[in-house]
Amino acid sequence: MQELTGRAKEIVTSGRNHAHVAIPTADGTVQTVIAWAHADDDGNVTLSSVEGRGWPRNLRRAGTATVTVMADGNPLEYVSIRGKVIGDTHDGADAHIDQLAQKYLGEDTFPYREPGEQRIMFTLQPVRVTYQPDE
Repeated sequence: MQELTGRAKEIVTSGRNHAHVAIPTADGTVQTVIAWAHADDDGNVTLSSVEGRGWPRNLRRAGTATVTVMADGNPLEYVSIRGKVIGDTHDGADAHIDQLAQKYLGEDTFPYREPGEQRIMFTLQPVRVTYQPDE
């Protein structure tokens, strides 16, 4: 296991830096989605989704993903985190999407909720962290 710390963690937690989440699929291909991401106090990456979407099913099956986040305004500086799923919960998922809405939209609550949707919060523990500074 590696820790997500320093500038690498800052890229994930600061600004509106979107994550590219790459998830292995059952047929051996890779599904890639753009997502909002954050890092918790322990350096784990948190992601939000909704039940019924394809990528949460793939993430649950695979139990692993690679999350790559580029620094705001500088795609040559980025962090790539290979992680294993250690959290998959509905508990706190609504508060989590509100936290992400504040970060990404400047809104106190997530404005795009659909009636009846059930939010999910995934937590990925870093297994390998690669930070690429812009040199």
